[in-house]
Amino acid sequence: MTVLGSRSGSQILRTFLPDQTVDLRGDVYRVAEWSAPSPIEVDTALVRRHLLREIGAWIAHDTDGGMGDDLLRNVSVEVVELEERRGVTVERYPQVWLCRVCKRIGKSLDRNCICGQRKWGQLHFVGIHDCGAITEPWIRRCPAHDDVKVVIPKSAKAADITFVCPTCNTQTMQGLGFGKQCACGNGTMRWNVHKARAVYTPRGMVLINPPRPEHREALKLAGGARKALVWVVEGLTAARPADVASPPTKEELVEQLVRNGIPPEIAEISASAAEAGGGLAAPGDHPIDRLSTGQREEAEREAVDIAMALAESRLATTALRGTTPDDSLSVRYRDSYPAALARAGIDGLDLVDRFPVLNAMYGYTRGDDDPAKCRLVPFRRKRGGYRLYGNLAETEAFLVRLDPVRVASWLVGRGRDLQGWASGNDDPVAARVAILRSAVMPTKRDDPSVESVGTDVVKLVHTYAHRFIRQAAVFSGIERDALSEYPVTGHLGFFVYAAARGDFVLGGMQAVFESNLDDLLHAFVDAEHRCPLDPGCSRGSGACSACVHLGEPSCRFFNRFLDRGVLFDAGGYLRPRRDA
Repeated sequence: MTVLGSRSGSQILRTFLPDQTVDLRGDVYRVAEWSAPSPIEVDTALVRRHLLREIGAWIAHDTDGGMGDDLLRNVSVEVVELEERRGVTVERYPQVWLCRVCKRIGKSLDRNCICGQRKWGQLHFVGIHDCGAITEPWIRRCPAHDDVKVVIPKSAKAADITFVCPTCNTQTMQGLGFGKQCACGNGTMRWNVHKARAVYTPRGMVLINPPRPEHREALKLAGGARKALVWVVEGLTAARPADVASPPTKEELVEQLVRNGIPPEIAEISASAAEAGGGLAAPGDHPIDRLSTGQREEAEREAVDIAMALAESRLATTALRGTTPDDSLSVRYRDSYPAALARAGIDGLDLVDRFPVLNAMYGYTRGDDDPAKCRLVPFRRKRGGYRLYGNLAETEAFLVRLDPVRVASWLVGRGRDLQGWASGNDDPVAARVAILRSAVMPTKRDDPSVESVGTDVVKLVHTYAHRFIRQAAVFSGIERDALSEYPVTGHLGFFVYAAARGDFVLGGMQAVFESNLDDLLHAFVDAEHRCPLDPGCSRGSGACSACVHLGEPSCRFFNRFLDRGVLFDAGGYLRPRRDA
């Protein structure tokens, strides 16, 4: 087997996926497969739920290739990672041979060109269709001399390419074939450079995947998703969900008993007895019971994400201690850190030194980015079911949680109505539940201009996360593009984690957390909040690459739902404290 080069695993995850065309050693290849990839142990139910959310736009337009229905029918799904010793198998594509010397189009890679040279390259254009099809150009040769060469114009448009006979100078073709029908029967092929984004757009997702199954089981035994939600709504004051003093409901107790091996009928009797004795939670006992079924399911999903992310390790700022009670570091932890957190509108900031994050690519599209116009092509297994190509890492992360009372006051100040909460209420649990009840969180493909509580919350949390990442990169010494976000917007928070790519400096985030987090937060509030492109930027969306945007792999929302105004305009989230 010929080795054509080497790439890092994270680079291969985005640029060497099945059916993707790539440049290697000056030639063009198409990825055939990952050779003998290794399976990753994942929570399959969790992966299915995330997949259904991710491909929701394609499901709605019936352009998901049947993946949604298959997931609901529990068709098998596996997640694999690269086997570095076996690598990736590739093949030359497109097989349209172009002489690098005289620009003739040849018939065979194994023969010399008519000019006497054997320096074959490739015509680097391919034809694509929104259904996912790809094809090679067919070049008409001179009927008299059986010869043709390409005349490539200065423009990059395929329509401007001309083919002529080198002998008689007769033009044989203009462009690469207009009106060529796709085999699917629903339109014509479009020609483009093989590396163009429209030719192949990978589709992936990021999810928290606990490295050991016992963490998932421990949460189930502790009370499951409801207990995780109670834990998060109460501000993570307990060390873990199992430590929250909240009795289970009857249904949760029955589920726990059955999971522990007790027959269902016995479990039902035991739960009924516990209910009669007043030992179980009754409907309405906790503020989260005011949530509707849909609201609660979404809130529980994010709460479980937080619980799984913190299952391996968690260090809160309140747990930091110096070597002696009165040393400079202890004074800083006791006085400077809380003041900086309050000034930045943060309710809590935790360090997670083993953040379990899974990047998984589930398919690709060709052509338009709109799910209504392009078909999702999922990666399938040869034996049936679906295969996701992933990269599992444990890395450093911050969990940043905004002050719920301050967020609620900010929303009311913007004219939003919060169910069960009014200005002057300083109960953080009531504020969190009121926001969960009132906010329908938009997805990353929804319209950011729609006025709603959910849009405001997403813009606030998302813009906050981007500005925080930009400042954290400076203080930690980590390349900005090596930091990524994982929003949990329903709970007014986000994770910032060091991705397994770029010039990642291990320990950089921990060093900031333990030594100068207060400096980072003061810089976050005080650093320049105007954009070099103002007033144009502020008159537009209020966010651009010069002020707030991050690199595409770092952002979960395609750099949408961003606006510096939610932080710094009159009445902005940081403006009251900034002017104080």
